[in-house]
Amino acid sequence: MAPLSTSPSSILQGSSALVTGAAGGLGAAQTAALASAGARVLAHARSRGAALQAVLEATGATGLTKDLSTPEACRELIRDAVAAAGRLDVLVANHATMTMGPLVDADPADWWRVAHTNLLGTFAMIQEAVRVMREQGSGGRIIVISSEWGVIGWPEATAYAASKAGLISLVKCLGHELAPEGIIVNAIAPGVIDTPQLNVDADAAGIPLGEMHDRYAEGIPLGRIGRADEVAAAVAFLADPALRTMVGQTIQVNGGSTRSRV
Repeated sequence: MAPLSTSPSSILQGSSALVTGAAGGLGAAQTAALASAGARVLAHARSRGAALQAVLEATGATGLTKDLSTPEACRELIRDAVAAAGRLDVLVANHATMTMGPLVDADPADWWRVAHTNLLGTFAMIQEAVRVMREQGSGGRIIVISSEWGVIGWPEATAYAASKAGLISLVKCLGHELAPEGIIVNAIAPGVIDTPQLNVDADAAGIPLGEMHDRYAEGIPLGRIGRADEVAAAVAFLADPALRTMVGQTIQVNGGSTRSRV
């Protein structure tokens, strides 16, 4: 199947959007989608390398780098984005980290590192973004990338799944709290998506990448795994200023694997 259209439009013309974790995979596709919609995009990565540079060259985005392992760093990134673009209209909190392992073997310090990066860091980033959007006085869009595992859980991924479930709850709360100000908060919970992470999964399982795709597709009613551009299309949809009444929701982009549970 051909990728979704990324033909230029103007729905976000004059807007500034920040995408975290934009050096590849989902974040790179989100950057491309928002740029195609007319936004000035600030693409974040932990460090400036070839992957981020490729995204910047392909999309015309402006690069920002920061290690987001602390809440203060997350707040600083928002301030950096405003300094670079002059304003912030759309925040896509896409960054995440994870570890896997049996519960009884989990190192509490590592468990909390994942939770702090994914949940507390995103909270701090949103907190700073809301301050900026309030000062601008024109509302804004905050889009949080959760995960299918935050909906259904996953064995040996307790910190990651718990943090992603927390993001879904955070979005519900903030949707209620911020909508009266025109700051619209929603989430996306992707299922299995064709990104470089699947190469890691295939190597760990000792099987070819194509077989890995087939294994994951077995439990998906659509019959295949998702693509990064499909998640990006959902991001562009939620960023569209014409969409005003979708508040505190989680869009599940997973081919039907969770049967719309949230």
